[in-house]
Amino acid sequence: MSVKIFNAALYVRLSKEDGDKSESDSITNQRELIKDFLKSMPEIRLCSERVDDGFSGASFSRPAFKAMLEDVKEGKINCIIVKDFSRFGRNYIEVGRYLENVFPFLGVRFISINDNYDTANKRSDSDDLIVPFKNLINDAYLRDISVKVRSQLAIKRKKGDFIGNFTVYGYMKSSENKNKLIVDEYAAEVVRDIFRWKIEGYGQQGIAEKLNERGELSPMEYKLFNGQSVSTSFRNGDKAVWTAPAIIRILTNPVYTGVLEQGKTTTPNHKLKNRIVKPKDEWSVHENAHEAIISEKIFDVVAGLMSLDTRSNSHNETVYPFAGLLYCADCGSSMTRKTVPSCGKKYIYYVCGTNKKARGCTSHSTSEIELTDIVLTLIQKHIANVLSLEEVLPYVSSLSHKEKEAQKLSAGLSLREDEINKYKNLKASVYEDFKDGILDGQEYSDFNALYSAKLTEVEAAAERLRKDIEKVLNGEGETEKWIAEFKQYRNITELTRKVMVSLIERIKITDDGIIDITFKYRDKFQVAVQIVTCAIPIREVV
Repeated sequence: MSVKIFNAALYVRLSKEDGDKSESDSITNQRELIKDFLKSMPEIRLCSERVDDGFSGASFSRPAFKAMLEDVKEGKINCIIVKDFSRFGRNYIEVGRYLENVFPFLGVRFISINDNYDTANKRSDSDDLIVPFKNLINDAYLRDISVKVRSQLAIKRKKGDFIGNFTVYGYMKSSENKNKLIVDEYAAEVVRDIFRWKIEGYGQQGIAEKLNERGELSPMEYKLFNGQSVSTSFRNGDKAVWTAPAIIRILTNPVYTGVLEQGKTTTPNHKLKNRIVKPKDEWSVHENAHEAIISEKIFDVVAGLMSLDTRSNSHNETVYPFAGLLYCADCGSSMTRKTVPSCGKKYIYYVCGTNKKARGCTSHSTSEIELTDIVLTLIQKHIANVLSLEEVLPYVSSLSHKEKEAQKLSAGLSLREDEINKYKNLKASVYEDFKDGILDGQEYSDFNALYSAKLTEVEAAAERLRKDIEKVLNGEGETEKWIAEFKQYRNITELTRKVMVSLIERIKITDDGIIDITFKYRDKFQVAVQIVTCAIPIREVV
């Protein structure tokens, strides 16, 4: 009597994600157990080994598993051997589908060694009950692990811990604490260049080209260079290069100001891996979570630029100085840049964007050369006014003003200190409830972690206020900051994009050519003017 020979595939799987941490579940031990089993099975010939190391049992979209199924379809194997059902999969419904429908249809013999399950043997009545029950337990186990992991990650996020696999470009994980971001000085310098170039008038594509010409490694290539195993969909060729979208991602990421935003997306459950975006009020956001690379002021300036109409010159990829700042004084629409050829020369004008359209506004035509001269002159005059204002402003160096500003900050500090005491009391309260048996261990752990995270957040806010008070008393308050912003351009002789976006909010042009400039810190300037004594009159130029 001839014996049927089975061509088998050895299948092993390991995943820390669904709790496979025991030594017995290691890839090596699974393999050795199966090979030892095959010594007593002369009718089974081992043809291949398929290993999914690091893949969850919740899904069957695993590379080695799919390759094994292709071998089945091509007739290379007709037997699959696993250590136990949990190695095969933890999805109750999918495991049942393969055992009851797919494998019988394909003529595949399936063996689960530790479960004493072999489809070549006659099934007993108990198999119909025990096998689905075991698979259901595996599924429930995975669900329980998923809930615990999600809960632990949520607690870490609330504490302000970084829990990502990879850090954003410009940062790296601390060697002392993997949940803490520290500055990668080399990449951080590139980030600072990107923000500086944006303020100076370069478009996103222009910045990308400068970096590529300079030979700077793109974020992905930089990770690979530092030995990190990472894949991405942003690689278009053999080597990933800097692109405009990559620049935008950096320019719009608040992480560079020390803000840690996490928990933006989630999955419906442990079986479905498609990610969904959570509402912003559900994000986990922590300020001053790590050292900032970019100041909030610079980040805000760039954010304003990103919202403007920043059409670039196609040749040098820079943004025109007036882009996004010019508006029609009558209809409020943006002014459009036009090039008019005449007598072999090209002349540039700005006209109302709704001119000749249904709204019927007039052209408000203004020559770029004349506009540049006038705006430069007005900026120079405004800076001169600010400088003269500084000389006579009594409260710039006045102790009384500093005390008032410090008192305002101290009031906020007092509120933060009240909050600190509140959360300390709450922590003590939940501990007493735990000791009295009102709360169980898990409830105490969750409440304690929540209040600890809140306490850390409030203590950080209080520390920022203390530093602000110290700065005010040392002459580093908000008054000095806005004046310093204008002082740095005291010798300005040329109108650049950086000057425009640093000092001006918007420029309005009337039909008869009157130019109305709204400078930044306008409200602070007006308050300062009111304080100055009448002995030295100062007139604001707009």
